[in-house]
Amino acid sequence: MQLTLLKTKLHRACVTHSELEYEGSCAIDSDLLKAAGINEYEQIQIYNVTNGERFTTYAIRSEAGSRIVSVNGAAAHKAAPGDRIIICAYANLDEVEVANFKPTLVYLDENNVITQMRHSIPVQAA
Repeated sequence: MQLTLLKTKLHRACVTHSELEYEGSCAIDSDLLKAAGINEYEQIQIYNVTNGERFTTYAIRSEAGSRIVSVNGAAAHKAAPGDRIIICAYANLDEVEVANFKPTLVYLDENNVITQMRHSIPVQAA
């Protein structure tokens, strides 16, 4: 049996650009892609914390060190500069792989600078 698990996420990235007249995709600083383990052209899910929109697109590389997160094409209707978003990629794993799998969680500040990286989400007290 194959299970779909969170592979990685860029948590609370800040949208820097929103380009409607672009072919499509989400341009992300290549340093952030590398840290998260997201490949260029890999499918990503974007969850807009600011307005609640959720959509699917694919990642493309932006210049290393630029801190760019640009939502392009039709998706530009769903995110504006300044919006905080969560960018996720998922993996299909078999039951054996699941036992030892840990996602890569990359946390960003409002300038898209990495503040921390983890491999699990801390349990919150109720």
